[in-house]
Amino acid sequence: MAEEKPKEEAPEEPAAAEETPKPRRGRRAAAKPAKQAVKASPPKAPALKPGQVRVYSVEGEPLKTIELPAVFRSEVRRDLIRRAVTAFQSNRRQPYGPNPRSGMKHSVRWSGKGHGVSRVPRLRDGSTGAQAPGTVGGRRAHPPRPDTVWAKKVNRQERGLARNAAIAALRDSALVSARGHRFDSELSLPVVLEDAIESLEPEEGATREGMAILERLGLQEDVRRAKDGRHVRAGRGKLRGRRLREPRSLLVVVKEPVKVRRLFGNLPGVEVVSPASLNAEILAPGGDPGRLALFSEGALEILRSWHA
Repeated sequence: MAEEKPKEEAPEEPAAAEETPKPRRGRRAAAKPAKQAVKASPPKAPALKPGQVRVYSVEGEPLKTIELPAVFRSEVRRDLIRRAVTAFQSNRRQPYGPNPRSGMKHSVRWSGKGHGVSRVPRLRDGSTGAQAPGTVGGRRAHPPRPDTVWAKKVNRQERGLARNAAIAALRDSALVSARGHRFDSELSLPVVLEDAIESLEPEEGATREGMAILERLGLQEDVRRAKDGRHVRAGRGKLRGRRLREPRSLLVVVKEPVKVRRLFGNLPGVEVVSPASLNAEILAPGGDPGRLALFSEGALEILRSWHA
């Protein structure tokens, strides 16, 4: 008998590769990006109550909160402010006018009426018109009169009310922004700085140090606005010593302006005054209330004795 050949075992089929599960087509299946570390923001200053402002250090950090003087609660009267500012400007106006004999220094003749010729006075040595308005070298028809009174009277009590109304507008951020001033929205208005600003005496670079203080407070953009807005005046004024015009910027009120003027006096549009020098025109240039102002803490305390 023939030997039976052993059956060849069929080769084992390789195990089917494990199928990787397909991701679901939903929002949940999408891989979530790793969360980025959130930087810790500096703690915000507590909210202010009505009638309060923050006192800032020279470094721009809020130190404490104080109550504003009662004069800041006065009513903002635009009519009084505009009336007082107009009076200030009118009282500075210098009367002017021509010489009474201007245009009359000619030897002229006039033929009189009823000759069928014009009544224009003419030079004796010819027929050229002279002396009359409308002729070359003649007088003006209606010249400005040097005896015109430009001054306007405003009662003392009315001037005080206008000043208080302009001071009350300093705390209204909407009015300050409407005047075109630029400042940090987180600042409390008016900006109050510690009294160290009055004793600060840098040996060199005083204006540079003053600009650095304004940058820490967030007021540097308003000074740059005044610098960029400087332009040549239109009209005859540029021939009479008033060539350039410059927007008004920050108003700095301190007890001793002579010392602080070294820091801010040379910055474009910035004025440094004492509380006694405040009036409606300085606080609201042009009669528009809401100027951006910076007070030292000591200067603000002087205003507490003022009646609203």
